[in-house]
Amino acid sequence: MSMHILIDDPETADVETSSDDYARRFYGEIGSWFLRIQEEAVLRMLTPYPGASVLDVGGGHGQLTGSLIRNGFKVSVLGSAEACKKRIKEFIDKGSCEFVTGNIIELPYPDRAFDVAISFRLLPHMSRWKGLIKELTRVARKAVIVDYPSKRSINFFSPSLFEFKKSLEGNTRPFTLFSESELLAVFKLCNFIYAERYAEFFLPMVLHRVLKSPGFSSLTEKLCRFLRLTNLFGSPVILKLVSEDLETR
Repeated sequence: MSMHILIDDPETADVETSSDDYARRFYGEIGSWFLRIQEEAVLRMLTPYPGASVLDVGGGHGQLTGSLIRNGFKVSVLGSAEACKKRIKEFIDKGSCEFVTGNIIELPYPDRAFDVAISFRLLPHMSRWKGLIKELTRVARKAVIVDYPSKRSINFFSPSLFEFKKSLEGNTRPFTLFSESELLAVFKLCNFIYAERYAEFFLPMVLHRVLKSPGFSSLTEKLCRFLRLTNLFGSPVILKLVSEDLETR
């Protein structure tokens, strides 16, 4: 099922992340390993909500769509342009996923329309990211899950190393780093509070891409996690927030 909603002055960062060119960043064994780490963390966070309705804002990249559907969730994806549905068209055509075109910071849904709202690969590429958080928390009844690149990580040096990183990856782009405290403060204003977090990698993803060795990368990241380096300085971080109203009942 696909719907089209007229939009006014939208944020369109998800057009890039929904493209075939962006998907190439996750091709091959190392790309599959990246996505598996992300998928497993998200499914763990969704364990309390079996069969929940999930809105994936900016999820046209399809990184989580198939997994969510296979695990029994009712999935809707919102993209800022019709082109954003290309990579999840098979699910839309089968009727197992709804796709809506709409404004990311003015979601075309009533309050509390979904059990859970998620957004990946989007927050650090938006100029009005607080607007995204406001909308995610507005439409979610129970929880919101997002990912973000942390200031407290090797990513801190990304701005000065951007050109070098681009020479290695080719299709990278600038992104905003966040401190967890600033994100939690905005979520708190929207009556959503911290529930849990999962830092994905200690070493930068570009290094893993260059090494092209999932076995070696997995081993080194397990060691870093055992030493608690990942928990302290890992990135990107998957962050789960829950409705303060539900927590205080």
